[in-house]
Amino acid sequence: MAVNGAGAAPPPGANKTEVAGIHGDALKIRLAAAPVDGKANAALIAFVADRLGLAKSAIRLKSGQTSRRKVLEVVAAPADTAQRLLPDT
Repeated sequence: MAVNGAGAAPPPGANKTEVAGIHGDALKIRLAAAPVDGKANAALIAFVADRLGLAKSAIRLKSGQTSRRKVLEVVAAPADTAQRLLPDT
């Protein structure tokens, strides 16, 4: 998984927003928000920002606005970004 341009494949409609693991070259994140009016995209950005301890403005949806597969860009990412995004074990 690349830190700058991390891929995510979030399935919408989960019971809670959480990291579900790694799927191929992407991080799988379950989203509780519905994919309506950009709510799922906003929830994804908020979740990743919170998980990394960054402001939401530090996370940008680089591609996948209407796709299930998203590419996020993390501005000023901490060195341990990938580790922070992995599921808790």
